[in-house]
Amino acid sequence: MKILHTNTFSSGLKELPLGVKKLYKKQEDLFVIDWKDPRLHTKKLQGGDPLFSFRITRRYRVLFVFLDKEMALFTSIGHRKDIYE
Repeated sequence: MKILHTNTFSSGLKELPLGVKKLYKKQEDLFVIDWKDPRLHTKKLQGGDPLFSFRITRRYRVLFVFLDKEMALFTSIGHRKDIYE
């Protein structure tokens, strides 16, 4: 799986605590191998758009969309209380 990042995602990643950044990298590696890996807790979000999320930790999430079968666009990253707004 190939991953692209939006500017919003990249900015959000820079603002995360160092420990969360390290955990994100591990989760990204899992995502590349198998986006359905149960350790990611991947969910399709409700609404009109085909938007998905996966966990970095219990508090931090990544939002993404699929551009095709082998490419995902990571749109947002951050604390779950902020990211779903």
